[in-house]
Amino acid sequence: MVLAIKNGKVFTAAGQKFDKATVLTENGKITAVGENVAIPEGAQVIDAEGCWVTPGFVEPHTHISLMGEPRSRGGFGDVNETIDPVTSHVRAIDAFDPCNMALEVVRRGGFTTACVLPGSANVIGGEGFAFKLAPKETIDEMVLPGTRVMKFAMGENPRGAYQSGKIKTRMGTAAILRETLFKAKEYADAKANGEKVKFDFKLEALVPVVRGEMMCRFHCHRSDDIATVLRIAEEFHLKFALEHATEGFKLADKLAEKNIICTIGPLVSGPYKQEVWERNLMTPARLTKAGVTVCLTEDSASLTKLLPMHIGLCIRSGLSWDDALKAITINPATLLGVADRLGTLEVGKDADIAVWDGDPFCNYTNCLHTIIDGQVFTHDLTIPQMA
Repeated sequence: MVLAIKNGKVFTAAGQKFDKATVLTENGKITAVGENVAIPEGAQVIDAEGCWVTPGFVEPHTHISLMGEPRSRGGFGDVNETIDPVTSHVRAIDAFDPCNMALEVVRRGGFTTACVLPGSANVIGGEGFAFKLAPKETIDEMVLPGTRVMKFAMGENPRGAYQSGKIKTRMGTAAILRETLFKAKEYADAKANGEKVKFDFKLEALVPVVRGEMMCRFHCHRSDDIATVLRIAEEFHLKFALEHATEGFKLADKLAEKNIICTIGPLVSGPYKQEVWERNLMTPARLTKAGVTVCLTEDSASLTKLLPMHIGLCIRSGLSWDDALKAITINPATLLGVADRLGTLEVGKDADIAVWDGDPFCNYTNCLHTIIDGQVFTHDLTIPQMA
């Protein structure tokens, strides 16, 4: 099927902008972007006159579906498996409900792709993955191949979750991490050498981690926790990125030098614990100006829909509009290893597009259409939405 989005103000996130242009797609792929694009007869047409057209947004760090929305007060979600500080063998896919109410809510906010991760109660929390937000019968049909990642956490969360005996200090957290990675490396090396090893689910899940084949996503806020991650990642030759990086501005030059991608957010929550006291809306701009590749996140489930509005506050605080768009499109696509498919409006990429009735980072802008692999989801703005 051919789809044409015409007359829109088009922002490709790849360096090109058009005041009035057409985005043409066929069979779920972008086939043309520009001002003089011929629209084939019989094409489905969206007239985007007066509207802004962007790549579909990519949320790089969410707990969508795992949080069990909606739930009663005191109810439990599936985001943290707190049986042990090391749960590398658990997988977010096994708790993901493709009928979860948050999926439509987030899709209505212009999001086409998200990465769902286990929570940060554990030193090693388990495996996450990226997926498209088009509804399917099972999550297996939504998953983007090759996007499996391993979640880790430093700082107050694991220390607080296991204060009863297994972890008392940041030193203990680092020690558990080192010990586990060392055992995983021994296990992986033995397998590679053809030695007979007793199968271990936790260590087996970490084999691609210690081989540098799987991205490690490290929850960390304070600059000393960030420094600990850098130290341990270097010791074990990990492929990694930082989540939250609240005090990352204190190490901006070092992060830029090492080409470490930082996912910043949530952006507007208060100082609910000591390690986020220095959270501020200028951090994305400060890191970007230092040369760090920045992604932005709501770190939520259904509330991901508020991320564009909160990014607007970052723009007010010094982040350029172009860098803001990259931080929610091509940068997270790069982090997830799918930049060849997603994140920009370019020929050959997936037809993942959002059409807005104004600046998407303005708090009174609506997303009119979310398009995923060429499938159009038109949003009825007369239907009441959750606050």
